[in-house]
This record gives sequence, structure tokens and C-alpha cells, in this order.
Amino acid sequence: MTKRPDLHGEHHRLNRYRSVRAAVLGAIAGLVALSSLIAGLLASGLPPAEVLHAAVIALVAGALALAAGQHVALRLRQDTEKADLDMEARELEINFEHELGELRDIYVERGVDAQTAETVARQMMAHDALGAHAREEMGLHQITDTRPLLAAIPLAASFAAGAALPLLVALIVPAERMMMLTVPLTLLVLAVLGALSSRTGGASMMLGGFRTAFWGAATMGVTALVGQLLSGLS
Repeated sequence: MTKRPDLHGEHHRLNRYRSVRAAVLGAIAGLVALSSLIAGLLASGLPPAEVLHAAVIALVAGALALAAGQHVALRLRQDTEKADLDMEARELEINFEHELGELRDIYVERGVDAQTAETVARQMMAHDALGAHAREEMGLHQITDTRPLLAAIPLAASFAAGAALPLLVALIVPAERMMMLTVPLTLLVLAVLGALSSRTGGASMMLGGFRTAFWGAATMGVTALVGQLLSGLS
């Protein structure tokens, strides 16, 4: 007897990538933000001691801002989902048959014949009417149940970890070599983070590393240019 494949045992890379995306994004953001800030301030002619002060403040502000943004975004999404589900629940109570027709029409548009669509829609409505409409009509396959604060703290920590590297370099190396060491080290770490992130998602490590390093270099270059322009105006 032929053994059937275990379809539910699949481990899709997309699910694994989602779990590390926030951490990688936070680290890359912190690394690029602090390196660009240091490059821009040095290019503007600011003394190294003042650059360090500004970098520390930027690390704290950036981590807290990212955490606050994540918290607000998740809370807003949860509030929006709840409002939509409440509205859909009221519609089901007021006009059940109309909602049944909407669900049937969705299946017909996807290629199911009208009779089968009617049968499936009735079965889905009998089993879980609100859940069926949440998935098929609203595209809500999973309700966001993550606690905003628990999601915000790791993101802030990953930002701080990424930002700590250029800050540490700026603290250790002599002032005249600060720019020369910060930029290549940042690009190297960005390439590694981009490659590892791509590997987790099953994509090309070389392309992921190059893409991340390229945009990091572009950000630092533009920031340094702005710093030089501001220096010329003062």
C-alpha cells in the first residue's frame, strides 16, 4: 500500500521567515541609522566627542521610537480587526441570506459552479459563519493576538543591538579613523545580515547580502553628502 505524503508536516520557509523578520529588520535599521548618523555628523565637521553624544541619544531615541511605532501599529490593527468583525457579526444577524449570497458569489468568482458554491457556502455558514466571512470576504485568515508590548520590546532590543556596533567602533577607534572603519564594518555586517535573512527565506544569499549592503551604502552616502552641504552653509 502506497503511503500518502504528510501534507500537514510541511515546514514552509515563509512561516520561518516571518519569525525572524522583525529582529533582522530592527538590527538592520539600527545599524544603518547609527552608521549614517555618524557619517553625516563627521562629514559636517562636528567634533568626535559631540558625534558620540549624538549617537548615544539617537540609539535611545531610535529604539524607543521603533518600539512605540510597533506598539501603535499592532494596536491599531487589532482595533481595526475587531471593528470589522463586529460589523460583520451585525450584518449576519440582520441579513443572513444576503451574507450567504455574498459568500456564494465569492466561490463562484473563484471558479466553483453555482450549485456547488451554494452548497459549500451553506455548509461554511452553518459551521462558522463569522469565521467564513472573515476569511473569504475580509481576507482575515488569522486574528492578530500578539500583545503589542511583547512585540515592541524585542524590536527595540534588536535596533539597539544593531546600533551598538557603529557606536562601539566610534568609542574605541581614534577620531581620525572613525569614518574609515565605521563604513566598511557596517557594510560587512549588513551583507552578512542580508545573506542570513535571505537564507532563512530560501532566497539567494548573495543577492540578499548585496541588496542590503547596497542600500546601507546609499543611505550613508546621502547622509554624508547632506552633512557636507550643511557644513558648507555654516
